[in-house]
Amino acid sequence: MAAITRRLGHLFLAAILVAGLGMPTAWAGDADILVLGRISDDPSTHYEQLKPLLDYVVPRMAEVGIREGRILMAKDPQQMASYLRRERVDWVTETAGSAAMLAERADARPLLVTERDGESRYHSVFFARTDSGITDIEALQGLRIAFQRSTSTSAYFIPAGQLLRSGAELEILMSPLDTVSSDALAYLFARSELNIATWVHKGLVDVGVMSNLDWENPRRMPAAFKQDMRLIGRSEEFPRALELVRKDLDPKVRTRLREVLLSAADDPQASAALHEFFGTTRFLPVDEEARRELAEVQALVRLVREKVE
Repeated sequence: MAAITRRLGHLFLAAILVAGLGMPTAWAGDADILVLGRISDDPSTHYEQLKPLLDYVVPRMAEVGIREGRILMAKDPQQMASYLRRERVDWVTETAGSAAMLAERADARPLLVTERDGESRYHSVFFARTDSGITDIEALQGLRIAFQRSTSTSAYFIPAGQLLRSGAELEILMSPLDTVSSDALAYLFARSELNIATWVHKGLVDVGVMSNLDWENPRRMPAAFKQDMRLIGRSEEFPRALELVRKDLDPKVRTRLREVLLSAADDPQASAALHEFFGTTRFLPVDEEARRELAEVQALVRLVREKVE
């Protein structure tokens, strides 16, 4: 019964925070509290994924004055950027697209690359039905493409930015049945990779896009659909996810947090917490290649925001 009560308390707290009802004033700027943030449309699930790693990290930060950990979720990048600027969040875990926006809007600093399920980098793939006659992404005017959602890195920001760079003009449709301009590429948000695969397979849209990891996942791209599809293009590689910190975080806290996360993969006590943390297998330094890739993601996100949003 006590376990159920604690879980309900966690879920209630997560719901309050993500709803934007604010956080206790005492959190802001408290030197002994480490606040972990996440942009979320599912706060109860994400809270349970974040809490074990935070509980692992906090005791190992005692030498730099950290005594407690808290979680604060935001409904969108704008809200999270505000939290970072106001020093209400210290550490954020996000995908590359959201990380790029937080770096631009709040000067958040990349701390580490996050490897999930053994993959630290991935890319976007474009696909169409084999019998569609579409063989590349160079001339898609007058056609329909399905993205996942407006916050997706691999299934929106990266492919949309790549298309804009190639000269495509994107226009949003409310429904696959809407009329498409002959000189534009119309897009819709399907909300899930499985929906994207289904829409392409059923002919509701002409082209779909998802990450190469989702393309290989039969739960996202069923084998019965995949046999009728062909890949018609891809993006460059980019980081799977990143850990960021606010720009003015105490350097001693930043350094110790980096040390704890880097060594977590070698600590058996961290194994379960890493697994819960979105399938994380280890954290890696932000090397020059990762910085170059993140800069490219930033450029594509900026292009999409300027030309489409």
